[in-house]
Amino acid sequence: MSEAYDYIEMNIPAKPDFIGVIRLTLSGIASRMGFSYDEIEDLKIATSEACTNAVQHAYKGNEGEVKIGFGLYPDRLEVMVSDSGKSCNFDDVRQGLGPYENGQNVEFLREGGLGLYLIETLMDEVKIHEHEGVTVFMTKFLEGEQVEMDAKTLST
Repeated sequence: MSEAYDYIEMNIPAKPDFIGVIRLTLSGIASRMGFSYDEIEDLKIATSEACTNAVQHAYKGNEGEVKIGFGLYPDRLEVMVSDSGKSCNFDDVRQGLGPYENGQNVEFLREGGLGLYLIETLMDEVKIHEHEGVTVFMTKFLEGEQVEMDAKTLST
């Protein structure tokens, strides 16, 4: 049985001008979910960083799209940024994710210097999926929910 959630998806042209639209949308979603101002700022910065990297590196001057998916759960927000240019299923991508390995070739996130480091610092979980493009999958737990999840994991 899979966990129930609401899903919002946006496709933007791979152009810097549209990243602000994602930031505004994300801000509205996170606010509605009950995230604090600081958490919303962290979400916006991390998501903007992933989108910027996708825009700058995914298409190398060609026209393309960046897909942003938001999974709204009772205890967390999951944000997917995909530059594959192809349709991808949020649940399928979630299932195919593995932990980020230091040796993985995600240079596109390092070229700005702080890309991946910044995203990992601001989010609770970060996973990278490479297949016909790169998908960055980020999770931010609502305040207190991560501690509860960790406690359950330790007690089982």
